[in-house]
Amino acid sequence: MRALVQRVSEAAVRVDGETLGEIGPGMLVLVCAMQGDDDTRPRILAEKLSKLRVFKDDAGKMNLSLKDTGGSALVVSQFTLAADTSRGNRPGFSYAAPPAEGERLYEMFAKEVEALGIPVARGRFGADMKVSLVNDGPVTIWVEV
Repeated sequence: MRALVQRVSEAAVRVDGETLGEIGPGMLVLVCAMQGDDDTRPRILAEKLSKLRVFKDDAGKMNLSLKDTGGSALVVSQFTLAADTSRGNRPGFSYAAPPAEGERLYEMFAKEVEALGIPVARGRFGADMKVSLVNDGPVTIWVEV
């Protein structure tokens, strides 16, 4: 699984003008299931992100995790993280898991994050979503498990 993680002071996802999920301080997690990902990947990714030390401590150092700060996660599926741009100008997406498998692993990932005690808001798999955020830092991290 791949994830693009952004430390945010706030973030929201909307579909057709309806707000599906929004959070205050925490992480926006854009996530993509890849070909060959198995049922262990969502748990491994969730644990990794919950412990990722990207939040400032009292000394201003990135030394705290999402669990340490009590922040939330906005989890949004994004198959375009599987883009292959090695040939030509049009990205290919054949490395992404098939839609049904991608959705299943995306849902598993969100549930694993929740099971770690982190509040989770979600987008809608496969929908044309509008994501807004205030990137804090900015801090943006690529994670692959």
